[in-house]
Amino acid sequence: MIGDRIKHLRNACQMTQADLAKKLNISRSSVNAWEMGFSCPSTLYLVELSRLFHVSTDYLLGVESGSTIDTSGITEREYQLVFELVQYFRSGH
Repeated sequence: MIGDRIKHLRNACQMTQADLAKKLNISRSSVNAWEMGFSCPSTLYLVELSRLFHVSTDYLLGVESGSTIDTSGITEREYQLVFELVQYFRSGH
């Protein structure tokens, strides 16, 4: 489950395994092992991944199914637009 989420987030950011490995100062084979489920990231890397992808560690671990959006640094109007867009998609349009 962790591996699937890491892969999904990495792909959503249009990153290769090598790109992610470079950002974390680890080998590409380590990222591949996480995504294939052969190993799990340490606590240190879970925190780094959550910061990099702007998700909670609970999301990465599968404790919660939803993800969060960091809205710091945007205006109230921009926040409202994001909220309305999420509501639009939830309503099935």
